[in-house]
Amino acid sequence: MARVVFLGTPDAAVPTLDALVPDHDVGLVVTQPDRPKGRSATLEAPPVKQAAERHGLTVAQPAVTREIAPTIEQAGPFDVGVVVAYGRILRPDVLALTDHGYLNVHFSLLPRWRGAAPVARALMAGDEMTGVTIMKLDEGLDTGPILTAQAIDIPDESNAGELTARLAGVGARLLTDILLRYLIGDLEPIPQTDDGVTYADKIEKEDRPIDPRSDAVAAVSKVRALAPAPTATLVLDGETHKIHQARLIGEEVDPGTWIRIGGRAVAGFPGGAVELVTLQPPGKRPQSGSDWVNGRHTDRGVIG
Repeated sequence: MARVVFLGTPDAAVPTLDALVPDHDVGLVVTQPDRPKGRSATLEAPPVKQAAERHGLTVAQPAVTREIAPTIEQAGPFDVGVVVAYGRILRPDVLALTDHGYLNVHFSLLPRWRGAAPVARALMAGDEMTGVTIMKLDEGLDTGPILTAQAIDIPDESNAGELTARLAGVGARLLTDILLRYLIGDLEPIPQTDDGVTYADKIEKEDRPIDPRSDAVAAVSKVRALAPAPTATLVLDGETHKIHQARLIGEEVDPGTWIRIGGRAVAGFPGGAVELVTLQPPGKRPQSGSDWVNGRHTDRGVIG
């Protein structure tokens, strides 16, 4: 049994925390502060805090990066740290606080997609394969040596939320499978190669709009990459709509236009047509493309 400090924040980090608890002493869980949510701005605890409290674990929520090291040091000592989507880069003073460093569960096949948004960027780029890498953190951005990795195929219509949930389960199993072997020195990390490095920059608001001049495959890839949140957007008849789900279909539609086909909303892009399966007009709730198109006063319009 190892004494572990766990750092993570979103839903994707919860499976690893859950997997550690039965066999290890999770002495401290470090997560981001509670954040306001919804129109009421009510404070909501991050998923990792909620999971930790269900397990009866001690939780700390440093508000700023400089508070992380003293928080961990006060609760120590620890054999090892485990990090899954914590949301802050750990400084050298933090990395020095455990006997065996920190292991990171990263949702890509490093060195491809180092950085903040590996799942979204893989989908946006049209990758057919991704995976999970367990690495030992160093001072670089996802540059540390690798202990193990597992590849998975990306299903044709999976979105970022679905793919992340699958990778989270894979990562939890990989981490718990190798943790004790690593701690007893039976598994040595292997330095990363710099061949094929790509960077998964954080998703910004300028990433969301779908360019009507982009090809149909790229348009659908962006929808998948940004679902369920923050969602891709598309201008339809002069109004910006959120696009929650879309798929390629074998129809011919003039690029830059949308039309009604068999009760479905279909947008034309260079190279193909895209069915707008679920979309959200401004100020309204998400609705099916069929409901949206049936509520229009015309059978065709413009995009962009």
